[in-house]
Amino acid sequence: MNVSRLVKQAKKGNKEALLQLILDDQDAYYRLAYTYMGNEHDAMDAMEDMIVTLYEKIDQLQKGEAFYSWSKTILVNRCKTLLRKKERFIPLEDESEQSSVPLTDDNPYRHTESEMDMQMLLSHLNAQQREAIELRYVHDLPYQTIADMTGAPLGTIKSRISQGIQKLKAMIGGDRYDNDRGEARRA
Repeated sequence: MNVSRLVKQAKKGNKEALLQLILDDQDAYYRLAYTYMGNEHDAMDAMEDMIVTLYEKIDQLQKGEAFYSWSKTILVNRCKTLLRKKERFIPLEDESEQSSVPLTDDNPYRHTESEMDMQMLLSHLNAQQREAIELRYVHDLPYQTIADMTGAPLGTIKSRISQGIQKLKAMIGGDRYDNDRGEARRA
């Protein structure tokens, strides 16, 4: 698949080319949306909004090869907008009932106990650290792409990831290692 060629076709109004670009990375889009939204329904809503925005603004994309980072940035922005709107809505049920929902409620990507443990650990980080770590290590995005998506400087993203990893290491007793390769310190 030639991304640049498909982007050129999409800019000329070829809906099939845009659809092909989206379908080629649909699982990554869904996982990214689910990470932010926390449930399938809201993740799908965010993806629908992203697709509409892509269709309306594809002609603004300068470099065809940047389509996936550009589209994922749009998706993240749609997720954040939907979450802000959701915060304005006050649920009728008690908040203590909401917190009792199990981690595996309807996420098809989270089935193992170790994944639930990781989500529990990540919940102890601040929102910016959790976001940066999930984008880097769950979605395997480069630092610069994360910076572009979140609007934060590259150094800030690296700092958030580093500080978050240090907090995680401290929580799980990982401070006995000198580096991320798991090599033990010499006494």
